[in-house]
Amino acid sequence: MLCRFTLIPDGNVPIYRGRSGDTYETALLSFGFKPDAALVFYLGRSLSQDKKIEEEEVGIFLTSSRG
Repeated sequence: MLCRFTLIPDGNVPIYRGRSGDTYETALLSFGFKPDAALVFYLGRSLSQDKKIEEEEVGIFLTSSRG
C-alpha cells in the first residue's frame, strides 16, 4: 500500500509504503513527525489520524517543526 503525503506549504512529497490497516498516525511517526503537531487533509477535509490509510494522496500541514 502506498500513500503520497504532500507537505503544506513546502510541497515535499514523502511516500509511505506500509501494510493494509496502517493508520495516518503510523505513517506520520515513520516520517519522524509528531502526530499531535500535524493535520491530515484529503480533498479539503480533515482526517482523523487513527483512520486507516485508504487514500492514495493526502496533504499534511505541520503545526510545528519535526522532532
